[in-house]
Amino acid sequence: MNFQKSITQGIPSSLPSKKQPNPDFSHAPKRKDILSIEEKKLAVRNALRYFPKVWHAELAKEFFEELQVYGRIYMYRFMPDYAMYARPISEYPAKSQQAAAIMLMIQNNLDPAVAQHPQELITYGGNGAVFQNWAQYLLTMQYLSEMTDEQTLHMYSGHPMGLFPSSKDAPRVVVTNGMMIPNYSKPDDWEKYNALGVTQYGQMTAGSYMYIGPQGIVHGTTITVMNAFRKKLGAAINPKGKVFLTAGLGGMSGAQPKAGNIAGCITVCAEVNPKAALKRHEQGWVDELIDDLDALVSRIRIAQKNQEVVSIAYLGNIVDVWEKFDEENITVELGSDQTSLHNPWAGGYYPVGLSFEESNELMANDPETFKTKVQESLRRHAAAVNRHAAKGMYFFDYGNAFLLEASRAGAEVMAENGIDFRYPSYVQDILGPMCFDYGFGPFRWVCTSGKAEDLEKTDQIALEVMREIKASAPIEIQQQMQDNIQWIEEAGKNKLVVGSQARILYADAEGRIKIAEAFNKAVASGELSAPIVLGRDHHDVSGTDSPFRETSNIYDGSKFTADMAIHNVIGDSFRGATWVSIHNGGGVGWGEVINGGFGMLLDGTEEANRKLQSMLFYDVNNGISRRAWARNEEALFAIKREMERTPGLKVTLPEMVDEDLLGF
Repeated sequence: MNFQKSITQGIPSSLPSKKQPNPDFSHAPKRKDILSIEEKKLAVRNALRYFPKVWHAELAKEFFEELQVYGRIYMYRFMPDYAMYARPISEYPAKSQQAAAIMLMIQNNLDPAVAQHPQELITYGGNGAVFQNWAQYLLTMQYLSEMTDEQTLHMYSGHPMGLFPSSKDAPRVVVTNGMMIPNYSKPDDWEKYNALGVTQYGQMTAGSYMYIGPQGIVHGTTITVMNAFRKKLGAAINPKGKVFLTAGLGGMSGAQPKAGNIAGCITVCAEVNPKAALKRHEQGWVDELIDDLDALVSRIRIAQKNQEVVSIAYLGNIVDVWEKFDEENITVELGSDQTSLHNPWAGGYYPVGLSFEESNELMANDPETFKTKVQESLRRHAAAVNRHAAKGMYFFDYGNAFLLEASRAGAEVMAENGIDFRYPSYVQDILGPMCFDYGFGPFRWVCTSGKAEDLEKTDQIALEVMREIKASAPIEIQQQMQDNIQWIEEAGKNKLVVGSQARILYADAEGRIKIAEAFNKAVASGELSAPIVLGRDHHDVSGTDSPFRETSNIYDGSKFTADMAIHNVIGDSFRGATWVSIHNGGGVGWGEVINGGFGMLLDGTEEANRKLQSMLFYDVNNGISRRAWARNEEALFAIKREMERTPGLKVTLPEMVDEDLLGF
């Protein structure tokens, strides 16, 4: 059966033969055996409801076996036989071009070159899922192929609830992931209800169909690393020959070595999963692989002496590297960690002293002992970081819950006041005041033609727009504008594309709107051969409420509220987004964050131009307004400037309080 017919068929008309997971792919670890026997029966009953009753006898045993072996029911039998990748938009069978764009983005998220565990439908972060099982994928693609521009598909944590009549101005898809009743949002609740097949962890851009490979975070990581070095060394000092030590090469974390190369330093990134490290090496995201600590030390000494710009993946545990570099007096100027510690007990962090295989076995068969080992490792990890910091290293938390979980493990990571962490979040020190408060964040676009030449044209269009804006931009944002211009100038040379022909660029509302208008005009004129999909990382100005990351530089007490993210997804939905999403959980963990995103198709029409102006403006300025109300100086500047430029915008501003009045 050809690709188009397979898509429109949905659940196949005849039962396909049984399939086994492909050993060449990286697979999700076995999940915790948390369900009672009655709950396992319920999980199987839930899974069978996707299929004709005549298949139930055979599938019931198979699904129960999957639950026992993997801890989840993935329905491997129903994996498509066609190759999974983002095809040109014209190849998708669809009545709505907007729906075809969403199909393209879904397939990109599941492309084995992009996804962390593609056959378990997990894009990144160890548990960031597009769907819970393959039946959901098949049905969703079928619905999208049937959809008109006056219908909306509603997605309940991977489950396509159905097509509902709506309007041309409504989103084509509305996505929710993990929207739990608040008292049922602990880590074990995710394990239980995901195993039952009733919810999932969408991470951020995994469950919203907007992941573009590690490029999606590489620009923000580059900004962070460059400015961390400026903070540590001073703007006039060259990072060449200086060491940035970190961990994680899986999904988003795979951006770190590329960012280090762009920033111009020596990057050492430890990774316990050999397949993940090899994948990044083959893709050109890391320069060298080393699996021996003594060899690593020798290589670093040479790189320091020669002031090299190089990225090195160490195949092993990061704790061993921190301790070895301390013993050998290897100077580390910059340190961080980007393991998936939002998911510490199910593959997000591997304890020192155990092999990758030993850890996977222990987490499945003896989760309490595994948890003990992880916490022991975190205490050693933090102690080694502290020793390097005492020597002058600048360490920043990358919002992956490293400091949070280390503190819960009893590590010495708290500040003297016993409230704050001793090391700042990168948002507190860098991205918050420099970018988010001014409205700059990870705007992105995808060329639905799949053509590299279209991406090259969009880079040039964006560059021209950014240069034009910079010419009259205020001094407060000149550094941000110049960094972004340098980024887009070098983007093609840095070979950032994995999967779809996509780009990311930190831009504010003015930049996003003007770039989008120029793209839409280029589509209309034929300069670009197919429509453009716009989106952004959820890790942005307005999309995410996360007290230990995106909103960690909110100091009025509201960082534990989620009004901003909820208003953002609602506001985007009626201002023109093609699809919207809202999730519980993200880079810092289930129950620790609410985050949302959008997608928008630019098809060259005046209607698309109207929508982009309305939606992109709100999508940014909602967050600036909240940050200004929290009394953030940079956000106050930005929103006052925006009110001067935009008739109809009137935002409540705070009155500043004389601190002398609070001396009681």
